[in-house]
Amino acid sequence: MEHSERNIYLVGLMGAGKTTVGRLLARHFGRLFVDSDHEIESRTGVKIPVIFEIEGEAGFRSREAQVIAELTTRSSIVLATGGGAVLAECNRHALHDTGYVIYLRAQPADLWQRTQHDRNRPLLRTADPEARLRELYAERDPLYREVAHLVVDTGRQSSHLLAGKLEQQIRDAWMSYASN
Repeated sequence: MEHSERNIYLVGLMGAGKTTVGRLLARHFGRLFVDSDHEIESRTGVKIPVIFEIEGEAGFRSREAQVIAELTTRSSIVLATGGGAVLAECNRHALHDTGYVIYLRAQPADLWQRTQHDRNRPLLRTADPEARLRELYAERDPLYREVAHLVVDTGRQSSHLLAGKLEQQIRDAWMSYASN
């Protein structure tokens, strides 16, 4: 597949900036931006927490796998995945094999700062949401690394600065890929 058609996929925990950075990258590359969680909400007509409430996490993950399987057949998109998309092996293979996967890596303390007022995070509805983020990080970091072609520490830089750096790194990766 031509690099100009190759999809760009963003993975990482909730609050890592996948949607914000994804929108900016889509604009930079002149591509359609898709957020898998928003796609699921659009198809079901309800918010993610309602799906979790009615179907549980397993029901949501099944819907997520179906959406990712479909979206990864497209070309020239930028896709922000849900934080748990990497839990399913089929999703990891689909993402890794059909696009350029970027892991937006952020520390749990930074993620907590970014998500603490967001009521649309069913996995953080616990007595100690910051501890839950640390658990999710420990569980998922190896899976994000497994699927990623590029791992980027988000730190505290602005989304615009991060997207600009990523744009150059993606172009460099595609240039080296094309020359091989």
